[in-house]
Amino acid sequence: MSTYRKQGKLEVNELLYQFIEQEVLPGTKVDSTTFWKGAEDIISELQPGTEAALEIREEIQKKLDSWHRENPGTPDPEKYHSYLKDIGYLEPEGEDVTVTTSNLDKEVTEQAGPQLVVPVNNARYAINAANARWGSLYDALYGTDVIPEKDGAEKTGAYNPKRGEKVIAYAREFLDEHFPLEEGSHKDVSSYQIKNGSLTIEAAGMKTLKNPAAFLGHRGKEEDPEAVILINNSLHVEIQIDRTHPIGKTDKAGIKDVMLEAATTTIVDAEDSVAAVDAEDKVGVYRNWLGLMKGDLSTTFKKGAEEVKRTLSEDRTYTGKNGEGRISGRSLLLMRNVGHLMTTDMIKTADGKEIPEGIADALITSLIAKHDLLKNGRFQNSKTGSIYIVKPKMHGSQEVKLTNALMTRVEEVIGVPKNTIKIGVMDEERRTSLNLKQCIREVKERVFFINTGFLDRTGDEIHTSFLGGAMIRKGDMKQSVWLSAYEESNVYQGLHTALYKRGQIGKGMWPMPDEMKQMMEQKSGHLLAGGNTAWVPSPTAAALHAMHYHQIDTKQVQTGKLQTLHPRAEDMLQIPLEADPSWEEQDRRHELENNAQGILGYVVRWVEQGVGCSKVPDLNNVHLMEDRATLRIASQHMANWLEHGICSKEEIRSTMEKMARLVDKQNEGDPDYLPMAPDFDHSTAFQAALELVLEGKHQPSGYTEPILHRRRREFKAKQLQHQ
Repeated sequence: MSTYRKQGKLEVNELLYQFIEQEVLPGTKVDSTTFWKGAEDIISELQPGTEAALEIREEIQKKLDSWHRENPGTPDPEKYHSYLKDIGYLEPEGEDVTVTTSNLDKEVTEQAGPQLVVPVNNARYAINAANARWGSLYDALYGTDVIPEKDGAEKTGAYNPKRGEKVIAYAREFLDEHFPLEEGSHKDVSSYQIKNGSLTIEAAGMKTLKNPAAFLGHRGKEEDPEAVILINNSLHVEIQIDRTHPIGKTDKAGIKDVMLEAATTTIVDAEDSVAAVDAEDKVGVYRNWLGLMKGDLSTTFKKGAEEVKRTLSEDRTYTGKNGEGRISGRSLLLMRNVGHLMTTDMIKTADGKEIPEGIADALITSLIAKHDLLKNGRFQNSKTGSIYIVKPKMHGSQEVKLTNALMTRVEEVIGVPKNTIKIGVMDEERRTSLNLKQCIREVKERVFFINTGFLDRTGDEIHTSFLGGAMIRKGDMKQSVWLSAYEESNVYQGLHTALYKRGQIGKGMWPMPDEMKQMMEQKSGHLLAGGNTAWVPSPTAAALHAMHYHQIDTKQVQTGKLQTLHPRAEDMLQIPLEADPSWEEQDRRHELENNAQGILGYVVRWVEQGVGCSKVPDLNNVHLMEDRATLRIASQHMANWLEHGICSKEEIRSTMEKMARLVDKQNEGDPDYLPMAPDFDHSTAFQAALELVLEGKHQPSGYTEPILHRRRREFKAKQLQHQ
């Protein structure tokens, strides 16, 4: 049973209270009375506005449902557009907007690069992500399918020199492409030396780089350096040299590795990739964020017989033409809070009411980040005195305005200047996409990024027009008109509000962490579309995707897009309804089974293991990154087909049971896994998955959190009873 402490007019969970008092407040120059009184005032002022925003969401959805009942199928564009204006769904556009956000770090303003998203409650993953600022190109190539396993280059238990040769050849081609010699190739180099502050290269005679400005500096002796640091498109590359190393001693130039600057920014996630349902979970979330901000987060784990300790990486130093230089060893960390929907019982008001979880997140994660501003830790995250908060799942400009008001009040309570807290606006809800310019206007002095998220956005697309008809198959969504319009319109607004000059225009996740060859072939498209950052699922993927930023000058692409892109609101309003929902029986069954398997594979770990982000094998055993966004689209898609008679409740149940047996089999190797079959009625995870579909129509905006949170708490309570 949770215990609470009365703090002014608030009831605060004892675990949270002790954590704030003993671990967070000391060193922030914020005293206990100021913080708790400030929290009380903010909750009193902004909880009503948050609740009102959620009521508006419901009212608008009811009006949309009513419209679709009266106008089934694809709507008349003019009538539909007019109706959306009448109900306030489409907002007046207003005057042009110019983003003026200041004091942003160069990782946001200057460096285009990969962006990781990592669950903050997993310390090992969080440290790995922070350290993914730098990644080994050799490791990334050797360990993935970018280098084919053929012609003797297979991955074997021991090091395969033949595969190693192909890795080294690939890396030399990368150097030749982006750091060419004035003559010859890096393949022919026998030594790299520094003479009179310049890089001199021995390759059948003394050579230099075609572009000498690409040489930044070195580490070690000038005549025999340990590392040569290069720069291209604002990203650094480090050629590491060690003739005694197992790889270096077989290399003509003594190169043991090529290190790439990779994940320049990382979203430390307290939202969709995290399962945090009570005070105990949330304190774990906040404690890891505190460890990242103070630089002392560490974790140990077993690797074979060996115990490995993981800590945050030091900065990288070098000697340049103008003396000592330093490059951060860690990604710039951005904290993703939860959205406006959920409440939490870790703090209650005087009348016993739960408070909005987003208010708690803003207050506590920003207070924690003040340690960074005061330089209380080993490292500095922001060199410019900013706190970066990513705010997801906002619907329209008034909800963005609410977030802006919240951050203003938080700044006053924690004692930092106005606009210290920067906001990343996730463009993942339809009402935000259609009114993005107005959303940006509300945070024009705070916004540091906008980005697109195909999965959540598709979930909202389905739920918004739930009663319009049966949706097209999930795989066909990627070719739909609304989606390309959404992606282009997001870039258009990022360019025409001048956000691109000082911040990030982000693109979505590559969801297949094992399919790196495909990623290398396709993900450059995100940069060619106008993005200057894009999400990757792992540090390895970050190192590989970094090569795209060497190939493509994103600033040049964006300048060109200024002239060619247009806002496509009308196309965005094309609802992805199936004109002829008479699929072949095999296709219909496959769609249902694919959705059911994805839902169950994710939900079973969320509800019964508290794992919010999983690599889940699909029907074809391709591993996909799943989080609540993928769950939202799958559950809404099945629920939509149920609503329109494409399947029945009985078929949903039987499909779920069939797929649960498959998921059980796929998880046989996990000692912590509890099978769902055969006792489906007593499996909390199975019942949660079934409820997400059968009750999908009634879930707010199609979100999965209310059911997941309730079912996870139910499972935790059962565990306590059996202890």
